[in-house]
Amino acid sequence: MGRKPRTSPHQKHGVLVLNKPSGPTSADCLNSIKRELQQPKIGHAGTLDPLAEGVLLVMLGQATKLGPYLTENEKVYSGSLIIGKTTDTYDIQGQETSSHDISGITEKMVESEILAWNDLTSQEVPAYSAAKHKGRPLYELARNGEEIPVKIKSINIFEAKPLEVSLPTACFRVGCSAGTYIRSLVHSLGMRLECGAVMESLKREESRPFRLADAHDLDEVLNDPDGFEERVIPIAKALPHWPKFTVGEQMAADIMNGTRIPVENVPGSAGIALIEGDKAMFLAPDGTPLSLAETQIIDNRMHWTVLRGLWG
Repeated sequence: MGRKPRTSPHQKHGVLVLNKPSGPTSADCLNSIKRELQQPKIGHAGTLDPLAEGVLLVMLGQATKLGPYLTENEKVYSGSLIIGKTTDTYDIQGQETSSHDISGITEKMVESEILAWNDLTSQEVPAYSAAKHKGRPLYELARNGEEIPVKIKSINIFEAKPLEVSLPTACFRVGCSAGTYIRSLVHSLGMRLECGAVMESLKREESRPFRLADAHDLDEVLNDPDGFEERVIPIAKALPHWPKFTVGEQMAADIMNGTRIPVENVPGSAGIALIEGDKAMFLAPDGTPLSLAETQIIDNRMHWTVLRGLWG
């Protein structure tokens, strides 16, 4: 009984797992889909730099409401770096700012520094990034030659290992929390080795729970409009790691009115061990997504509270 959104007749509602090519910006890719496939309501979860390729989650229609919950998930990358120089952007596309002799650097030293990423709990945000200071992106300040404030952010690295090292190049794999700047990891490696380092390439292999094997090439998507709909993951399946609860018509109406629902009143919910802050998706009797919800303790009783309506 979910209300149907009033949008373009061509508008899809779901998530497209895109294999972004290296070169265009994430926004360029979205604009191509928006224009060529008539998708006016579109967004993405987790920006990839122009140099980077791989998994980019494209949200369509009502699925744009899932943004915060798709963006926050862990990421896995593979990439390569070059030691012996630095650039203003920390990657090979930036302006070179220094070059260094690497004759005293061994492959073992580079491997050890990549492994040392596992111990990091924070990093400096690069100047050329979309992070904001007083409402302005840092890259705008950098391009204007203005002073760049030092911003430190917390990160979690759950996997970091060298794959192949043949100096001056080293390949690596990193699993990390959302928002981790791989360019900054590379830059910090160069600083510790005192010879500089820049990111040469980067591929996002996972934006959990989605993997590169789930992704569709941009050209494939644009050149086959008839197959577009079948490539879009429906909203009800876009958060596969979240529990789903189908409710009756009266409870669906209550949810659409923002009513908090005691956990024990939700079919299938009472038998699950829940703690405050757990999340789930609620579906109408016909399977239409109703809302995202979170558990909250009110007056010593666990309730489901609407986080975001999905009905329109």
